[in-house]
Amino acid sequence: MTPSTAHLSVEDVERIGAELEAIRDEVMSSLGEADARYIRRVIRSQRGFEIAGRALLLGALFPPAFLLGTASLGVAKILENMEIGHNVLHGQWDWMRDPEIHSTTWEWDHVSTAASWQQTHNYLHHTYTNVHGKDRDIGYNVLRVDPDQPWHPQYLFQTVTNLGLALIFEWGIAAFDLELDEVADGRATWADKMPEIKKMARKAGKQALKDYVVFPALSGPSFVPAALGGLLANTIRNVWSHAVIFCGHFPVEVETFDEERLENESQAEWYVRQMLGSANLEGSPLLHLMTGNLSHQIEHHLFPDMPSNRYAQVAPKIRDLCRRYGLPYHAGPMWKQYGGVLWKIARLSLPGGHATIEKRQRRALPIGRDAVATLRRLRDRVSPAAA
Repeated sequence: MTPSTAHLSVEDVERIGAELEAIRDEVMSSLGEADARYIRRVIRSQRGFEIAGRALLLGALFPPAFLLGTASLGVAKILENMEIGHNVLHGQWDWMRDPEIHSTTWEWDHVSTAASWQQTHNYLHHTYTNVHGKDRDIGYNVLRVDPDQPWHPQYLFQTVTNLGLALIFEWGIAAFDLELDEVADGRATWADKMPEIKKMARKAGKQALKDYVVFPALSGPSFVPAALGGLLANTIRNVWSHAVIFCGHFPVEVETFDEERLENESQAEWYVRQMLGSANLEGSPLLHLMTGNLSHQIEHHLFPDMPSNRYAQVAPKIRDLCRRYGLPYHAGPMWKQYGGVLWKIARLSLPGGHATIEKRQRRALPIGRDAVATLRRLRDRVSPAAA
């Protein structure tokens, strides 16, 4: 029970769950050739941008070729990680039964291995979204993004830590996926972790060799600027993916939950938790594409295995459902969402923050909350007489 859901009865929550199941079933039963053409078209486009970027960087000694090549390669890496890799690894395209576009075979352009990322992201994060003690994505073990996280002096510098994390985000995620905090806590030993460390080291080595040695070497005298172009393209991808992910998970309005929330949690209650713990970005179709449709973070958390090109279709239905049941639907332009995230990180670098964050969360509750609660009470009074 939170301020966002205090007006809901058990029956309300179950009705919400049933509506969401119906929305999901309608979309998943209609998947077909148009959807398959979409993802194949995105993959072709991504590969085109990568080929163009690599080719232009062969002449990286010339500033126009360097700038265009770096930009094209950066776009390719964003598309591969966001709209393709992330979503393929969620199993969104497994229904096609295409062995080349399948969650069990895809290995993305990222230093983190697909298997380790699927464990920490697909399972831990999506199952236990925003639950303290279960969802390790709350602050990624380096940031205080919720007032219920105990404050430590290291958080005084977290505005700088966050900037550094954005620049090396793929490396931060890879290290996070190793769950090395288990060694520090005594829950695992270095020997336990060594197999995963070796797998990640091999993957990271291949990525570094590809971006900073093999392709730059093909450019001959342009080796150094070509390698720099690869580094900048990876940085562009890192900063962008960091911003998108933080806007979807850490705005001031999103809620976190105690572990007791999981006790006997129904599927319908899980759905409600996903909606309260996520936030959307509003923008153009191009923005949605470049975010991997994680601009529809609420819909993604509700239906992580639904093809991402369908989120725009179901988003108005989810927003309307939230309106009808008096639930918040957190959405806003990227500048506003990211600005709120940066403010939150700065505020929580200092002790406390409970009152300030809770006040802003209450302001985000839907107008008409009292009317929704009143309608429910009236309905409950009428129901026995009708029976």
